[in-house]
Amino acid sequence: MSTATTQTSTATAITVQAVGKSYGPGQSLALEDFSLAVRPGEFVCLVGASGCGKTTLLNLIAGLDKPSDGALRVDGKPGLMFQESALFPWLTVQANIELALRLNKVPKKARAARARELIAQVHLSGAEHRRPHQLSGGMRQRAALARALAQDADVLLMDEPFGALDAITRDLLHDELERVWSQTGVTVLFVTHNVREAVRLGDRVLVLSSRPGRVVESFEVPLARPRRMDSPEVVSIAGTVTERLGEEVRRHAR
Repeated sequence: MSTATTQTSTATAITVQAVGKSYGPGQSLALEDFSLAVRPGEFVCLVGASGCGKTTLLNLIAGLDKPSDGALRVDGKPGLMFQESALFPWLTVQANIELALRLNKVPKKARAARARELIAQVHLSGAEHRRPHQLSGGMRQRAALARALAQDADVLLMDEPFGALDAITRDLLHDELERVWSQTGVTVLFVTHNVREAVRLGDRVLVLSSRPGRVVESFEVPLARPRRMDSPEVVSIAGTVTERLGEEVRRHAR
């Protein structure tokens, strides 16, 4: 059950109000009149055509960039996770996570124990002294998830984190992410091109317009957890979302 069910309907972890983003005079808008509200503990997935501004939106929410128009607010601390793990290759798993803890001003004496806790939380115990090149792709993404959590994130911003993984590894990481999400109550905003992945993971799936990006439709996912990507229920909802996404892509192409 989603943690969001315990929250009041008026509480928001992420609020985006009429945000626009352009990268200079005369350049096309990446986002225009983009509005979004995510409840604390909610798992929201974003789908849209390439170039619709999904990554731009995450960068704005994370504070890595500023909007050209509108306003946004994040209630809590954001953490980022990307398609590539971006682990420092010369550091072990534990050292990568301890570095994130140091940057988060965790006292030195507490870092090693906290890093081990996070490593255990993502089921990487026994691999803490390995370097990234000694890990599988799935293990690197687990380490990246632990590092994101080491930022003491209340809001986890995920930019296609499983897009480069094979289907079996991806399914295992879905289970791991869902388990961590349910245990921690963290709010998740998850970008993906895979509509079934979005339906399998999300409480809601938001379809974005082609550039400039904005939310054109929101689909609730009223399915019990755990879910499977190939279940008839997931496939059915994914078909509806895909049809709406296709309409948007065709509208933009005309």
